Amino acid sequence: MEELLNLKDLLVKGDVQGALIIVEELTEMSRNDIIKTIRSYAVIMLLHLIKQQAENRTTRSWEVSIRNSVREIQRENKRRQFGDYYLTRAELWEVLEEAYLNAIDEASLEVEEGRYEPEELEKLVNSQDIINRGMALISPGESI
Repeated sequence: MEELLNLKDLLVKGDVQGALIIVEELTEMSRNDIIKTIRSYAVIMLLHLIKQQAENRTTRSWEVSIRNSVREIQRENKRRQFGDYYLTRAELWEVLEEAYLNAIDEASLEVEEGRYEPEELEKLVNSQDIINRGMALISPGESI
């Protein structure tokens, strides 16, 4: 909110350069919020994909959670006014890689009722397969 008030003051004073700096800051803050939200949903999606692979099974609950997470990631990433995306395919991949670390930690608490430490669980699953599957779910046939 403070940034908006500063932006208003700068515009009233005619300081376009100062106003543009604040606009850039606001843009970066907004983008960071979008990335954070996408990462949160990615952790949930990857958590269930890890559990599916580690336990070689699935549940309706996991499937619903994966679908809901995919929808939310797609919704957050879509720039409605411009018809494109906030994050490119490479940036989404990076977010999934970052989210994977949190997902493996959380999955270690749930797979076979917490039987494995994160390091042990990582040896049981293929991180690249899981991230690839997540990416395929997020952007099926799209060239983000």
